Amino acid sequence: MYILAQTRNRLRPLISKTSICLARYTDYQAPPASGTLKEEDVDRATRYCSNLLRQYDHPSYILTTFLPRHVQPAHLAIRAFNLELARIPDASPSAPVRSMRYQFWRDTINSTFAQKPVAQPVAVLLSSVLSSLHAGKNPDQSHRSSNPPPTLSKSRFLRLITTREKYSTNAPYSTLASLESYAENTYSTLLYLTLSALPLHSLTADHIASHIGKAAGIVAVLRGIPLLAFPPPPNHHSNTSSLGGTLDTQRVQQGAVTLPLDIMAECDLKEENVFRHGAEAPGLKDAVFKVATRASDHLITARQMLRSVQEGGDVGHGFEHEGEEGHEYSPYVTEVDDRTQLSSNSSEGGKSVQQRMEVEKAFGVFMPAVPTALWVQRLEKGDFDIFKESLRMRDWRLPWKAWLAYRRRMF
Repeated sequence: MYILAQTRNRLRPLISKTSICLARYTDYQAPPASGTLKEEDVDRATRYCSNLLRQYDHPSYILTTFLPRHVQPAHLAIRAFNLELARIPDASPSAPVRSMRYQFWRDTINSTFAQKPVAQPVAVLLSSVLSSLHAGKNPDQSHRSSNPPPTLSKSRFLRLITTREKYSTNAPYSTLASLESYAENTYSTLLYLTLSALPLHSLTADHIASHIGKAAGIVAVLRGIPLLAFPPPPNHHSNTSSLGGTLDTQRVQQGAVTLPLDIMAECDLKEENVFRHGAEAPGLKDAVFKVATRASDHLITARQMLRSVQEGGDVGHGFEHEGEEGHEYSPYVTEVDDRTQLSSNSSEGGKSVQQRMEVEKAFGVFMPAVPTALWVQRLEKGDFDIFKESLRMRDWRLPWKAWLAYRRRMF
């Protein structure tokens, strides 16, 4: 009975999911619970999301300026949402609390899409974005009549939550393909959502974004390996640090190596050797090289596809996710603009023109390829030593390289 009472006392502060997730927003003044968002409410939410990116996702913060102004609030909300999910495992080492926080975000997304956002800055900004899209408050209305009405997909937000929760225990990926699947369902999905906010529903743009997102997701996992293998000591003053004793909880607290198991086996890399020897673990550099090469391959493919479309050609291969939810596309129309209609015998020319217009419109969304490529280059320069301190520092070249890529329309 004493143990039950002690456990109940520890859990009592955690019963309310909303209080768990809103406790950190001490610098954010929530809007009144009237159901109507005022301009100052949206401004406060925008500042909060912008500051969150500046602190925890500086590349995305820098790249905001290369998006059209009307898309920037959506970009901030989408990336801030991703950050909130990514920070849950660090803030909640116990499985029950993590589960409650992910459920909070599911409920938040459902209520936000019902235009009943909770008093949470990401939800407030996202609700404002959805209202603007539904009202057609967009200076660029060049999306085709064959496209669905401009909106963001709730299912994609929920997919992000599900994928983040699935891998929140830092369990290793079974194969390199499963790591790519994780990247597709997280980082590629972030790009799909931003494309939807343009609005742009394009097979070509989604295809290029898929490769960029997979590269970015693989790089994100590689960057996290040193921190996950040697996590900081647990906060013994936290009322959640001693809750739960599952293997998943121990993995979060004691460290894990998240390289794909098939690559580790191929390179004869053992997790215990990483814990013992760190960067000198036998096979570690070979495994990192193989995984980083896959990220580089996706970047090269995206670059080749972009160049081919810009030169009037085709992407060169089919989109593996075409036909899946959110990736249903109408045949290319031959309308170039409101004044010009191509004849039927030049339909291929019309398709190439439209593809060029689409990648031009989407190029700002493709910009995460720039910091991803820069990090892979630094990793290669450091002989694939994943523990090199410089890999965890901000790249001072990013603003210049990003501006140059945007000007040249090539990453």
